[in-house]
Amino acid sequence: MSRHASADDPQRGRFEIRLLEAPVDRRDDPRAHTYIVDHLAPGTVIRRRVELNNTSDRPLHTEIYPAAAEIHGGTFGFAAGRTANELSSWMSVDRPSLDLPPRGKAQVRAMIDVPRRVQAGERYAVLWAQVVAQADGSHNVAVVHRVGIRVYLDVGPGGEPPSDFRIEAMTPERADDGRPVVAARVHNTGRRAIDMNGTLTLSDGPGSLRAGPFQATPGTTLAPGDTGPVTITLDRLIPAGPWKAHLTLNSGRVRRSATATITFPAHGAGRAVKADPGPDVPLLPMALVTLGLLALLLAVLAVRQRRRRKGTAQTEPDVLDLR
Repeated sequence: MSRHASADDPQRGRFEIRLLEAPVDRRDDPRAHTYIVDHLAPGTVIRRRVELNNTSDRPLHTEIYPAAAEIHGGTFGFAAGRTANELSSWMSVDRPSLDLPPRGKAQVRAMIDVPRRVQAGERYAVLWAQVVAQADGSHNVAVVHRVGIRVYLDVGPGGEPPSDFRIEAMTPERADDGRPVVAARVHNTGRRAIDMNGTLTLSDGPGSLRAGPFQATPGTTLAPGDTGPVTITLDRLIPAGPWKAHLTLNSGRVRRSATATITFPAHGAGRAVKADPGPDVPLLPMALVTLGLLALLLAVLAVRQRRRRKGTAQTEPDVLDLR
């Protein structure tokens, strides 16, 4: 499910769902522009707007509802139908069903009401939009089409738990169709779930060849403490090597890099190679960044002080409009 999650419409069209709001303090977090990602204290209520879009030429009766999800085996898994869990029981929508006109759009507001007495920890759910193609003379069975927005909600007192991960090793492999593959072993060392994205580049190959970047296969989600593979499939014409592989992965605002020297086998999986972490940022650039941030902070404080003097101080909204 992406920011514009979509599915084939049973009436030879498509319908989509997308998130319209994100927390202001996550304006630089790409995941929060796609999914509902937040950290809340017990007893907190939040609301988020989503948009449904009917791109077909026929009206669609759409149902909107929350349902359970879990992370298992490196995958964000969806429960069947309207199966509930703790998080989905806290969720509701202001329009559980609506009729979308042809080529029409509509907004729905979802609410999450966290109880005052609740155990700390991260929970997962999905906000679904569903269209049902009923059985008729052309179709013997009803077909359910649904698209959704993932929800990653951490609950607990104080600040948000840290997110982090480590690239531990890279294994060169050869797929059944002959294409070279790199399988990176990633360990979630933080206390929040992570969704893996990134790129691999090859250098110092035969004849000083370079190749890439190659995109990591999307879909790997790791719960806190989990270890799982992130795969990158390369072009069939890439020589066996040896190569210096440089891998950069990110989840939201967290980015980590690692390198390893690999050679692709003729078939099957080769030997796993321990990954060396990317170089630390030099002290001088870090000091310059720190000074720059301090100067920016002083400038912001000065502007706010002038506004207070003029009686024009403004408060920032708690959500960011993504449109």
